[in-house]
Amino acid sequence: MKPVIFVLGQSAMVLAQKLKNEFNGEIHSPKVIAEGDVHYDKATDHLVSIFAERRVLIGLCASGILIRALGTRLSDKRSEMPVIAVAEDGSAVVPLLGGHSGGNVWAKRIAASTNGFAAITTAGDIRFGGSLDETSLDYKLGNPDDMKSATAALLAGAPLALHYRDNRVDQKMPVELP
Repeated sequence: MKPVIFVLGQSAMVLAQKLKNEFNGEIHSPKVIAEGDVHYDKATDHLVSIFAERRVLIGLCASGILIRALGTRLSDKRSEMPVIAVAEDGSAVVPLLGGHSGGNVWAKRIAASTNGFAAITTAGDIRFGGSLDETSLDYKLGNPDDMKSATAALLAGAPLALHYRDNRVDQKMPVELP
């Protein structure tokens, strides 16, 4: 499904078109902006409907707008799709939700495209370049319910052992993290 590039005004359209072309997105804009792919009447209601559709949401607007619109809809960080706030000039890219469901990766990709800064704040990403619950990585935690305790142990300096299957044999491999 195409990511939604949500805009409030004409001033965001240059960046919206760039992101649409680069990431195969779909621009959602007020009806007064003819260049939008999908038009809406009320911004808050439209944001809620996008979130309910479980689509990646790239908002070219203030983060507070996205937070206020979606705040009452938040329930489970493991199942929420990425919501990324992007300054209209592309200078700041903030993954607000779904950081470990691809939001941090999206933020980094968008920031690279706009020559902006991806404001990644999750501890695992800062220290290790990823997280044990991030779906875009080549590895995952065997029991997702252990994510908090496993990450806390890693951040405290505990060693990590990877278990992998090769010809149906479990093997352990110690891993050095930076």
